Amino acid sequence: MIDRSLFENTGTAFTLKSDSELERAYFLFKMISSQPLVRIGTAATNFALKANLPVEGLIRSTVFDHFCGGVNEEDCLSVIDNLFTEGVSSVLDYSVEGKETEAQFDNALEKILKIIYFCDEKDAMPIVVFKPTGFGRFHLYQKKTEGVDFTTDEQEEWDRVVARFDAVCKLAKQKDVEVLIDGEESWMQDAADDLVEDMMRLYNKDNTIVYNTLQTYRWDRLEYLKQLHGRAKADGFKVGMKIVRGAYMEKERNRAEENGYASPICENKKATDDNFNASMSYILDNLNDISIFIGTHNEASCYLAMELMETYNISKEDNNVWFGQLYGMSDHISFNLAASGYNVAKYIPFGPVKDVMPYLIRRAEENTSVAGQTNRELSLLKAERKRRKL
Repeated sequence: MIDRSLFENTGTAFTLKSDSELERAYFLFKMISSQPLVRIGTAATNFALKANLPVEGLIRSTVFDHFCGGVNEEDCLSVIDNLFTEGVSSVLDYSVEGKETEAQFDNALEKILKIIYFCDEKDAMPIVVFKPTGFGRFHLYQKKTEGVDFTTDEQEEWDRVVARFDAVCKLAKQKDVEVLIDGEESWMQDAADDLVEDMMRLYNKDNTIVYNTLQTYRWDRLEYLKQLHGRAKADGFKVGMKIVRGAYMEKERNRAEENGYASPICENKKATDDNFNASMSYILDNLNDISIFIGTHNEASCYLAMELMETYNISKEDNNVWFGQLYGMSDHISFNLAASGYNVAKYIPFGPVKDVMPYLIRRAEENTSVAGQTNRELSLLKAERKRRKL
């Protein structure tokens, strides 16, 4: 039987937090719980960074250090080692966004290859991650998704994107490191899906190395998963899938409205939750063919996953099933799952403070907009403060 009170254990959840870190976390989530404060703070931070005001130290000691591992890989080592003492693995996430030049894409490639070598040396890092647009311009993916022919120069540019994907997946296969490839906006995603499937065909013959991302706030994604599964069985490769709810909802709905097409997003949160759980159930029922990384902060989905694993007799240690949460969030899920013997990894963003700010701002905005998320964090932090005082 699954213990339905597992995620209430705050002693395990915050075991790595000192009293001062606990107070900082409480202060941060208290601030994030106010939408006006998040809006004002975001605008002020952006202004200060653009004006080169000396605010990086303040950002580092508050929001950055809570949600990020550091400014470079070496910075993150103490965080990685610390998490692993409690059985929680790490996924280093180079969270620099919005780049446009070949030099920047090559730099991102070198960064990911370096992280794979890091992973090879550390048991605490079995997985690496990158965004498709970390390796090529958004416009290229969009053009290919829309079926528009490339110019000669664009075709050469696209060939370099493919080569970057291949370099990462090839090295990951050699080092037995799993690769999660993030999902992005729907109007560029088909091109990314096709490219990731090509990598699966090459590198997922014997075991699962390459994972795509299923954004289940899109109502069409379960059908895509089933069709991909059919192709994989026919062609003899395994599917890797990270499942998440999704991160671009407002942008997706606004674009659909502006351009006069049906929104790709589920009509409400319940439909998204049902889609996530149905996709997860489908994968766990087909674990011989599909490996899963369950990326969620939703407690009900985690309990359902645990129940399904019990129903299907899937071992907690089975490497085909991982749970994942973001660093600085949902420690009550991550640490209690790990203490119970499940495979758990924290996404640890890193990069220069200025470059990582879009990521941090998105985290703050997501926490403010997701009903109950921040209140849940606050109530658990309150409970742990009380427990320690007693």
